[in-house]
Amino acid sequence: MADGDRTGAEGQRILVTGGSGLVGRAIEHMVTAGEGRPDEKWIFVSSREADLTDAAQTKALFDRLQPTHVIHLAAMVGGLFRNMKYNLDFWRKNVAINDNVLHSAFEHGVTKVVSCLSTCIFPDKTTYPIDETMIHNGPPHSSNFGYSYAKRMIDVQNKAYHQQHGCTFTAVIPTNVFGPNDNFNMEDGHVLPGLIHKVHLAKKNNTPLVIWGTGTPRRQFIYSLDLARLFIWVLREYNEVEPIILSVGEEDEVSIKEAAESIVSAMDFKGKFVFDTSKSDGQFKKTASNSKLRKYLPDFKFTPFSQAIEETCNWFVANYESARK
Repeated sequence: MADGDRTGAEGQRILVTGGSGLVGRAIEHMVTAGEGRPDEKWIFVSSREADLTDAAQTKALFDRLQPTHVIHLAAMVGGLFRNMKYNLDFWRKNVAINDNVLHSAFEHGVTKVVSCLSTCIFPDKTTYPIDETMIHNGPPHSSNFGYSYAKRMIDVQNKAYHQQHGCTFTAVIPTNVFGPNDNFNMEDGHVLPGLIHKVHLAKKNNTPLVIWGTGTPRRQFIYSLDLARLFIWVLREYNEVEPIILSVGEEDEVSIKEAAESIVSAMDFKGKFVFDTSKSDGQFKKTASNSKLRKYLPDFKFTPFSQAIEETCNWFVANYESARK
C-alpha cells in the first residue's frame, strides 16, 4: 500500500463520503450517541465539500483530510422511475465516484474501505434467498441496470486492489434502508419515504391515499439506525474482502401493502387507500439471506418494523419543513 497504516498514536481518522445522506446521518447519530470511541475521529463529508465525480477534487479531499479509514456511501441514487429514465447517467456518475474514491484511498494508504452496495445488484433471474456468492451470476433487473452494474463493479475493484496491492477494501449490501433524514420525494424517492410523504399529505388534505403498483411486491426493510450500528461493526471487526449482506431475516420480509398499512397506522390516517395498478411494480421480490451476518452476530437485535416506521413518521412530521422532499 502507498504509505502504510497511519492509525498510530493519533488514532483513526474515519472519512464518511455521502455523509449528509440517510445512512451517513444515521452513522453520525450513532457515533455521537455513544458508539464512537475516543481514538476515532469521524469526518462526514457531502457533495458540498467535493465533487467526487472529479478525480482532482477527490484527491484534494483526501490530501486535506488524510483519512486512515473510509466508509464510502456517496452515490447518485434515485427511485425506480428515475432509474428507468437515466440508466446511462447512473452508470457513468457512479463508476466515476467509485473509481475516484477507491483510487484516492489506495494512493493515501488507507487501511480499510467499506463501500455500500445494494440488493438491486443481484441477478434478476435467480433463486431465493440471494446470498453473497450470487452477485455476478447474471444480468440485474433491466429497470436500473446502469446503477446496478456500477455498484457491482465496486466488488470487482475491491478484489483487484486486494489481489494486486493487498488492500482491505470490502463492501456491504444492505436491503431497503429507511429512517430519519431520508429523501421523502414522492416521484424520485424510494418506496417507504415516498409513502410516508403521501400519507401525510392525504391526511392533511383529506384525500384518498394512492399507492403506485399492486402492493404485492415484497421487501426486506432495514432501519437506518440498525444499519449504522452494523456499518460501525463492519469497519472495526469484519476483515473479509468478500461483501456481506446487512439485512433483517427472510421471515421479516413485508409486502408494500403491509408497509403502507404500518404507515397508515403510525400516522393515524383514517381515509381510504387505492392502488394505481397502471404503475410498475418493479421486481416482485429480492429476498436476501442474512445467514453470513448471523454467523458473525447471532445476537444482533433489529428494531421491530412497526417501531422503526413510527419513529420515522414522527421524525418526518416534526421536520416536515426541512426534510428532503
